[in-house]
Amino acid sequence: MDVSYILDELNKPQREAVSAPPAPVLVLAGAGSGKTRVLVHRIAWLIEVEHVAPFSILSVTFTNKAAHEMRGRIEDLLGTPVGGMWVGTFHGLAHRLLRRHWQEAKLPQHFQILDSDDQLRLVKRAQRSLDLDDKLWPPRQAQWFINARKDEGVRPQYMQENGDINYLQMIRIYTAYEDLCKQSGVVDFGELLLRSLELIRDNPELQKHYQQRFRHILVDEFQDTNELQYAWLQLLSGASSPVFAVGDDDQSIYGWRGAKIENIQNFTRDYSSAITVKLEQNYRSTSNILDAANALIANNAGRLGKNLWTDDPDGELIKLYAAYNEIDEASYIAGQIHKWVEQGGKRDEIAILYRSNAQSRVFESQFIEQGIPYRVYGGQRFFERAEIKDALAYLRITANRDDDPSFERVVNQPTRGIGEKTVSVIRDYATQHSLSMWQASKEVVANGHLTARAGNAVNGFIELINEMADGIYELALHDQVRHVIASSKLKEHFLKKEGDEKGNNRVENLKELISASQAFEYKPEDEHANLDILTAFLSHAALEAGEGQGDPNEDSVQMMSMHSAKGLEFPQVFITGMEEGLFPHKNALEEAGRMEEERRLCYVAITRARQVLTLSYAEQRQLYGNTMYGIVPSKFIHEIPGSLIDEVRSQQVPTWNTFGSKRQNQSSYQSSNETGFSIGQRISHATFGEGVILDTEGAGSSARVQVNFDYEGSKWLVLAYANLSAI
Repeated sequence: MDVSYILDELNKPQREAVSAPPAPVLVLAGAGSGKTRVLVHRIAWLIEVEHVAPFSILSVTFTNKAAHEMRGRIEDLLGTPVGGMWVGTFHGLAHRLLRRHWQEAKLPQHFQILDSDDQLRLVKRAQRSLDLDDKLWPPRQAQWFINARKDEGVRPQYMQENGDINYLQMIRIYTAYEDLCKQSGVVDFGELLLRSLELIRDNPELQKHYQQRFRHILVDEFQDTNELQYAWLQLLSGASSPVFAVGDDDQSIYGWRGAKIENIQNFTRDYSSAITVKLEQNYRSTSNILDAANALIANNAGRLGKNLWTDDPDGELIKLYAAYNEIDEASYIAGQIHKWVEQGGKRDEIAILYRSNAQSRVFESQFIEQGIPYRVYGGQRFFERAEIKDALAYLRITANRDDDPSFERVVNQPTRGIGEKTVSVIRDYATQHSLSMWQASKEVVANGHLTARAGNAVNGFIELINEMADGIYELALHDQVRHVIASSKLKEHFLKKEGDEKGNNRVENLKELISASQAFEYKPEDEHANLDILTAFLSHAALEAGEGQGDPNEDSVQMMSMHSAKGLEFPQVFITGMEEGLFPHKNALEEAGRMEEERRLCYVAITRARQVLTLSYAEQRQLYGNTMYGIVPSKFIHEIPGSLIDEVRSQQVPTWNTFGSKRQNQSSYQSSNETGFSIGQRISHATFGEGVILDTEGAGSSARVQVNFDYEGSKWLVLAYANLSAI
């Protein structure tokens, strides 16, 4: 049989990977280098040339969509169905194993799978069985704890108490939750993989069967595997089934959710006979874009090493726009979008990438104003986000106590002991007596229609809203918003309920709402005539929430976080907010390994661009409710050779004269100076709390430092009076 068609369309390294002997193989597949093509053709090679039965192949992908696409492409290439081959996600394949061997797995035959919401309800039930207060022990936090332990392959009975009361309670909740799952005959997503690993590990005959059956195991996006997934793969492969791992250590950006970059870095150690093939030819981007990406990522230590290149022309230089502020940044990008369309391009060929979802607000506002359709990919528009709607509901009810939808949204958000039963009593009373729920709540309390505990909780809410309204009287709009957010305790609620990453995102968005109110222009001559400024702002927010986002079928600009952009590509890409403390994120200065992951994220963002790439930063920025001055451009900009950069707007002192190659060799981010402090150093201030030094200037009594405080934003302080303490 002529099988040349399997190799004909491949370049030399791709052919080397596809036709590798049946041994462990690590394919380092750079961005845009054709990794999916290699996986598909490898499976075709195994079937057609090595005469491996499809029955003996296991292929793991990270999404069901990718699994479906892979199977379809294999069948198209071979011209025949490939029945018996297992292709799917880790969870999907684990589920398949458990369904086949439910008895050995000690599960009921018709076990059910919990989604995230169902799991949370069961966690709450477990906590109630332990008589734990949800306010003191947020169920969402316990849910994350349980899932994280399962991803590590750890059961509660094997966890060691360390004297920490919080840790001890988490173990108790985990134990009670597992008991409830067993009683109910249900499993969560983490349990699928952990239970299937235990199934194979603890049943020698099954282990032998599957190690003999799956003679070839292929894994996509190997750099994103976590500890449990890698252990699962190693168990199934055993001593004789080679693993064909495809991934890119330079695109490992999910460490915050459990992915272990060490898995791909240690692959050749764990499989000593492994062959390594590098796919470095890129079929996506211009040479200038790839040169920028290569120069940037070269600053990471411990890389497995590869260098992207292309046969395509150099292309345009990378544009660098130094905006005056965030509005100027958004306005410039809007102008570039108009130019692209005027020259025959489509809006959906353009992507706006940002590090923080809160950055989307200014772009949304600018695009609505200029009539540019847009879509927020993988997320919600700013004014439609739950935390923003919560804060706006508090603001609305301070302005209008009879706003029933707002009353229902925040009466128990954050939780304050007002359950659905109590709300139903208030709702029914309001309906029967033709009252608003606010008025009804006061009457049901006064008339004793509630238990003492529920009555006290409702009365506490009433007092809170009244105090909010009194507290914002005659304040500027942004101070009204700031006061209400602080009084509502929403920030503390989300941080405690949803943990670091998601909770911090919500807090950043709440702070950005303050910026939105500060930027709001009140024009009595327009549709807001005769309204107080708060009501005008709330009307503006409602209108923005209801328009602007493009129809799915409309030609719309794509807006997304850099994490969401992985796997996508666009002819034109804008990477925005390239500033120290924003990107790289300020947390990267504080946690080991985070700076390198931030750099990998920048590498991913750069390599999304095919033809045109623009980087932008602002000299001052209003973000998270604070105006930051004297912003330091991102160190990632400095790591791109100046010869690849075209500065779009010249300043009095060109950026590259100030921050160019000299700074690359002698980075001031780590050097000390006459102030006695170092940029990047973490300090504490008696009033503003903890923060990170972003810049320093001067000496002696006039020496100043710029500090980005965790909760107060960026501030310049005179050292003679600041009394800073190093941490």
